[in-house]
Amino acid sequence: MGIYIKIREIWKKPKEGLGPIWRERLLAWRKEDSTVRIERPTRLDRARSLGYKAKQGIIVVRQRVPRGGHTRPQIKKGRRPKRYGTRLNLSKNYQQIAEERAQKKFVNLTVLNSYWVMEDGIYYWYEIIMVDPKHPVIKSDKNLQWLQSKRSGSRVFHGKTSSGKKGRGMRKA
Repeated sequence: MGIYIKIREIWKKPKEGLGPIWRERLLAWRKEDSTVRIERPTRLDRARSLGYKAKQGIIVVRQRVPRGGHTRPQIKKGRRPKRYGTRLNLSKNYQQIAEERAQKKFVNLTVLNSYWVMEDGIYYWYEIIMVDPKHPVIKSDKNLQWLQSKRSGSRVFHGKTSSGKKGRGMRKA
């Protein structure tokens, strides 16, 4: 068995496989900022399968998103019955929200993809693979040259990433 297969097996049941490391990471990540640039991916197998390469111009960002429903803003005008509902069901998933927040933080980079890392009762954590399309190493890479076009600059806001396509119902074959 290869190393990536073993890593994947551990991440199928992370609380059992990682044990005390899980709890230590959880305590440390809660104290961090919501958007943190990290040196290397936590889940190497998942990152590699989504296009991560250990080269210049590619960075990984850990994004924290609060769990729970979305409440409507307070009623400003009018007293019609449809305005009294407090719940707001968004069509976006948490992963898509995390990608958008990371893109707003790192404006000069482009979101390639993202994956789930951890969750607790309050937060979800996702790691987002971001690429600098202007970097000379990325320009010379034939697999990542498509990121240089203007159309791919704001792909996360147009729902072009994997989680965005899932939210729009476009991942069905």
